[in-house]
Amino acid sequence: MRIYRGVARVMVVLALWVGGCSSDATSGGSDGGPPDALVAMDLCPGGLTTATSGPTSVPVSGGKLAGTLQLPAGCAPFPVVLIIAGSGATDRDGNGLPALDTDAYKELAAALAGAGFASVRYDKRGVAGSAGVAPLLESDLRFDMYVDDATAWVKKLAADARFSGVVLAGHSEGSLIALRAAQASTVRAIVSLEGPGRPLGEVLRGQLAAQLRGTLLTAANQIIDALEAGKTVDTVPQQLAAVFRASVQPYLISEFQYDPAAEFKKTSTPALIVQGNTDLQVSVDDANLLAAARPDATLLMVDGMNHVLKLASVDLADQQAAYTDPTLPLAPALLDGLLPFVRGVAHP
Repeated sequence: MRIYRGVARVMVVLALWVGGCSSDATSGGSDGGPPDALVAMDLCPGGLTTATSGPTSVPVSGGKLAGTLQLPAGCAPFPVVLIIAGSGATDRDGNGLPALDTDAYKELAAALAGAGFASVRYDKRGVAGSAGVAPLLESDLRFDMYVDDATAWVKKLAADARFSGVVLAGHSEGSLIALRAAQASTVRAIVSLEGPGRPLGEVLRGQLAAQLRGTLLTAANQIIDALEAGKTVDTVPQQLAAVFRASVQPYLISEFQYDPAAEFKKTSTPALIVQGNTDLQVSVDDANLLAAARPDATLLMVDGMNHVLKLASVDLADQQAAYTDPTLPLAPALLDGLLPFVRGVAHP
């Protein structure tokens, strides 16, 4: 199946943005080993001889979120990067349904460990190892639940003597989650990875306008208008149900209220904006909007990088491979810019 072609394809792509939680959506990562049980005195003076990873969790409303803690070789304390997943049923490794198999977050965690940084990546509520934390009904899910979850992780990591400071790295919708969480907790820095610079309603309008025509596009815009006004819609064309089904509308309403650029402006910690120029979901214009909101932030433009942080041209076959082939590496220029940034903000 190719992405970004015809109504059926755009519904798949947009479902990655707005899909709710699903306990069957992903298999998720599972790890053995003791990293969450290790304490700072265990790591020194000899330190870890190799990078290691293992399970970790944090209590939140409704249960515990499951994740993976990856520690680098060396001696604590380490800077720690909290990797916040994008929208839809995306697991800790950057995989999920529909049609998302990238291992992007897993690869990012490995690169961070190789550079001497710890990381935590986690299954969102309702997904894989965090399936039991899902609301009873999809219609009960709200955007701020994800913000509260990220904030819980920050508090856990900030209280851990193994870590010298927390950096938030939010991908796609996770960027907005990071911007909100940074306002509720103390972090060392923020990294926006392919994060939108406009409210989600505007993003959806743009994506749909490129794919739909006539009465179907008119219906989509009318639905967005209603949701932006805080009103649910009873009748949704079948072709639009993947994005605007009744059970996901309350979630959309809860997120539509936030303008990422305005939220970014409320933050003051060092920030890095990362944007690829072959991203078909979030545009260079979005990155420029974020940069305008925080002129002191660093803007990293990555030539040839798409939305899932892999090298891909705008050719549909290249894009499909990036979304479905987890063996493809992260774009090298992403790491060339990201790792020095984290190193620069790692210590007060």
